[in-house]
Amino acid sequence: MNKELLFEKFPYLESDMLVLKKVESEDANDLFAILSDAEVFRYRPGNPWKTFDAVRNVVGHYERDFKKHKTIFLGIYYKKADDKLVGIAEIFEFDERVSRGEIGYTLNKSYWGMGIATTAVKMMLRFLFDDIDVNSVQATPMPVNVKSRNVLERCGFTHEGTLRQAKYWTGVGIVDLEMYSILKSEYVGE
Repeated sequence: MNKELLFEKFPYLESDMLVLKKVESEDANDLFAILSDAEVFRYRPGNPWKTFDAVRNVVGHYERDFKKHKTIFLGIYYKKADDKLVGIAEIFEFDERVSRGEIGYTLNKSYWGMGIATTAVKMMLRFLFDDIDVNSVQATPMPVNVKSRNVLERCGFTHEGTLRQAKYWTGVGIVDLEMYSILKSEYVGE
């Protein structure tokens, strides 16, 4: 795992459909549409954000977490919608000893079911396996998040099992999580 390269600069990943890149302050309106939606927060920790100013400040928090080598938050920009920010991709929970990282993703509900999450996951896998040389990637959606589980299975992840009462999620409480993982040796790039 090349952690120095991982945090050298914000990744810029591109496919025919999407660009994954650093979220900028001018994306605050699109980010607010995602982070203020109660339905989106049925499947992720936290509570919907109540004010635009709080969401605008989150862009600075994304930069801070990157500089601390903690989490990489990338905006998911949809080319067919004039490069509109339609989601957030996350790369986090790095463990250099076993060369592993975890991914997550959140989409504006208006863009659910369009293949965007699947494409974003494939882009993150290509980056992590090919560029950063991690050995494994994992993801932990909630059991009720069937669509997200399907995305992971389409991308080659193996369902490892249920982590019962695994985490405390603000706004949700104690939750079960489904453990999915994929090894570099199992990865089939496109």
